[in-house]
Amino acid sequence: MNGQQVRSSRRAALGQLAAMGALLMTGTTHTPAAGAQPIARHAIPRTDETIPVIGLGTWQTFDVGAAESARAPLRDVLTRFVECGGSVIDSSPMYGRAESVVGDLAADLGIQDKLFYATKVWTSGQNEGVRQMQESFRRMRVQRMDLMQIHNLLDLRAHTQTLLKWKREGRVRYIGITHYHAGAHAELERLVRTKTYDFMQINYSLGEREAEGRLLPAAQEAGVAVLVNRPFGSGGLFRRVRGEPLPGWAPEIGCTSWAQIMLKWIVSHPAVTCAIPATSNPRHVIDNMAAGLGPQPDARMRRSMADAFDKL
Repeated sequence: MNGQQVRSSRRAALGQLAAMGALLMTGTTHTPAAGAQPIARHAIPRTDETIPVIGLGTWQTFDVGAAESARAPLRDVLTRFVECGGSVIDSSPMYGRAESVVGDLAADLGIQDKLFYATKVWTSGQNEGVRQMQESFRRMRVQRMDLMQIHNLLDLRAHTQTLLKWKREGRVRYIGITHYHAGAHAELERLVRTKTYDFMQINYSLGEREAEGRLLPAAQEAGVAVLVNRPFGSGGLFRRVRGEPLPGWAPEIGCTSWAQIMLKWIVSHPAVTCAIPATSNPRHVIDNMAAGLGPQPDARMRRSMADAFDKL
């Protein structure tokens, strides 16, 4: 891309960022205008199907009751998420009522065919795993799950047997593994190299970079898609940047907030497929989705971003 093309791309991205900013200021819901720049998408290595680089997590945020006062903000979150080009929504039985809330709201909004549904199995025993996964199907109101993941590698062998069978039968499209702790990286690396799993979900952020050493390169080499949770370090990264002005280079990559900087740094890693920040705030989901617009940082810029963060 030459200099004129880069400037044109940045102008287009900034124009759409301005439109998203108007949403943040006015609270108006609308579908982006025709011709608006689409959110960046990455390929799932095993199939080359593409998904948006920014998804939506549901841990804590979607664990609410049936009252309209509790669900109204989440209905708005899902509406804005899809309008901004999002599709990947991730949940788990361990997230309380989140699966049911996702299923109910998606059905109410008529957006079921626009979502890429991901959840997890988190129990011991093959029969209990089958029961729990069937319940997840019911709660999320799907006949086929896009992605079913073995949460924290619990009873890995039993659930892998079930999921490989369900994948052959078309009940799940992709299967994956997850873990929240860097101490599991060696085992995750071994597992992704078996090429049994289509996805791996891990923590990775400017505050948690351990996966860069061996795990992310192994996933890239093995052709395993990577979902990234806790991109903001459970909010800890925002406390770190509180009161700090945006770096002077932020406009170069189309960033207008620290959240966008943190997310762009993650999804620009060549092994990362999608980041899944969780939020119950419609304004935040619009801001997060803007990280999928405009120029993505190259390797040099990513190093500069990490260095700048380390100096805060």
